[in-house]
Amino acid sequence: MTQSEQGEAAISCTGVVKRYGAVEALKGVDLSVRPGEIFGLIGANGAGKSTLIKLLVGTARATAGSVRVLGMDPLRQAGQVRSQAGYMPQAPALYEDLSPRDNVRFFGGAHGVPDLTQRTEEVINFVNLRGRADDAVFGFSGGMKQRVSLACALVHRPQVLLLDEPTAGVDPKLREAFWQHFRDLATAGTTLLVSTHLMDEALFCDRVAVMRDGAVLVSDSPKALLRRGRTRVSVWCGDERQSETLADYPSELPGLLRRRGLEDSVTRIELDEDTLETVVLELINEREAVHA
Repeated sequence: MTQSEQGEAAISCTGVVKRYGAVEALKGVDLSVRPGEIFGLIGANGAGKSTLIKLLVGTARATAGSVRVLGMDPLRQAGQVRSQAGYMPQAPALYEDLSPRDNVRFFGGAHGVPDLTQRTEEVINFVNLRGRADDAVFGFSGGMKQRVSLACALVHRPQVLLLDEPTAGVDPKLREAFWQHFRDLATAGTTLLVSTHLMDEALFCDRVAVMRDGAVLVSDSPKALLRRGRTRVSVWCGDERQSETLADYPSELPGLLRRRGLEDSVTRIELDEDTLETVVLELINEREAVHA
């Protein structure tokens, strides 16, 4: 039985610090990702997301703190971690003179995948590349290259998938397809850590960590984060509009309506809720005010 099967975190970070000379890229990061969930690292470019993923992949060493993937150290147990973790970098690392099929076979061979021919076809089909499987990658669009990169990361059936800005530069329709792939993988038991600077993608995650300047501001479910926002209620009595802001509209709205007695003159009610981006910006402003 693996450590993740024993109920431990699939990915854990405790007090993680990473310095590049005088620059502190990560400032005591604590994270715990459960097996089989989609966990998002949300934040602007430079927030520390890619640095954290590099530590988890084992291509960089933490200055301080502990990093574990499936209970293992990505540096000391590099071979074991790489056999059970897939990594999709922000910029696809592909052999562009080869086809998608040949790229997948190459990476699968490096992992020693036993049923490589069958497995190659499975992942090519999974990312919808069957019609272009034998074309040279150099002629592909950025989004198509991202698909090939995802197929290469999946070929060895990883338990954990680390995705660094996987939808950067792809069109909305392909973004939707990618997130459907991610949900299918999570449903099948794969743990996904996805970094993105797109706030709307946080809504596709089970939980997220909002990062800013190398620190985690908050870690919670998107629904819980949205509950931190406020709702503006607009009530029309005839042609007159009256507005009120509620901190917790599910519990406060009934009182508002009772006070108005639901008069016949009330012809329309609108709710304008804070978006996740608004909530996150408020968290950032609060943090900067504290440290000002």
